[in-house]
Amino acid sequence: MAGLTGIFKTEPETTQDADKLVDLFRNRSELKKEFAALRDEKYQLQDRIKERQGAIERVQQKLNHLETLLLDPEWVHNVVVFYQLRRLASHCENKVARFAEQLKQQREEKSHSKVLAIWKTRLAKESEKVEHEIGEHRMRLQLLEDQLQAERHKLTTMGGISKMLHGNEQESIVGEIEASIAEAQGQEQALLLELDRVQNASPPDQEGLGISAKRSINFMILSFAQQLYLDYKEDDLVGLAKESAEKSVGAINYGGKADCDDLLAMLTERREEVEQADNFAGILQQRAKLIAKHALFRHDDDVVPVPGTVATIYDIDANGVVRQSDANLLGENYFAVAKALSR
Repeated sequence: MAGLTGIFKTEPETTQDADKLVDLFRNRSELKKEFAALRDEKYQLQDRIKERQGAIERVQQKLNHLETLLLDPEWVHNVVVFYQLRRLASHCENKVARFAEQLKQQREEKSHSKVLAIWKTRLAKESEKVEHEIGEHRMRLQLLEDQLQAERHKLTTMGGISKMLHGNEQESIVGEIEASIAEAQGQEQALLLELDRVQNASPPDQEGLGISAKRSINFMILSFAQQLYLDYKEDDLVGLAKESAEKSVGAINYGGKADCDDLLAMLTERREEVEQADNFAGILQQRAKLIAKHALFRHDDDVVPVPGTVATIYDIDANGVVRQSDANLLGENYFAVAKALSR
């Protein structure tokens, strides 16, 4: 018996040890997962550090290169011209982006104003209809109340014999009229609720522009980009500005100090002339129509035309005379026009 008791006493302890062992393995597995996650995070951080270090080194190389050019008397003036041309490129890009955003906003507001006008007209008609129904209903209700008053008066003025013979019938008439009035009052309440719903209806949400509207916007944006191109076409300032935006400083040689000074003077003078000109809205619309006339699209639901079909520049003078030349502004992405177009 003592031996058996000893055997049975050890069973709870063995079960408890087994549970501890399971918990130990479970904790060990979770620790392994956490360790693996921390290790992955460490590698990711190391990669990011390498990327940042590489970016810093590239910036430092550019600064060193720029410092070398600025210390070189033959290149210092080229550096100034380069960044002035890049400034022009950035200025034109910002003008196109701002024009596109304002145009899109105007068209959306105009479109939404039309929707609101139609909605308000429909709402006014519905409100007028319900108000008319309420007016007619109140007239009928008034007639019923007048009739009820008359029938009640008739009932109360009946004599003894008349009331005995016709009293029940008269009371029935009064009851029917009272029921009709109660029903009419309920209908009037329903009409009042309908009127409140109509008058407090929420306006429709602003919807996006359709394909036709977006195409029209894009033609105007392309027309504006062409205007900028023509403004700086003389002395190929537009080409030089585009080149400065695509290349790095030191990659382009504009000549000696005299050449650079002349180029800076032309650039300043031309920019002042362009900024003073502001009466070309009619020309933009006329040019947009010419662009639209020849534009083709790959698919029926596309809003951006095939670049090659809008590669004709339309130079329109004050007399409306049109001169044409070739330049694929969209294909070569002058002034980042592709980014500004409505999609």
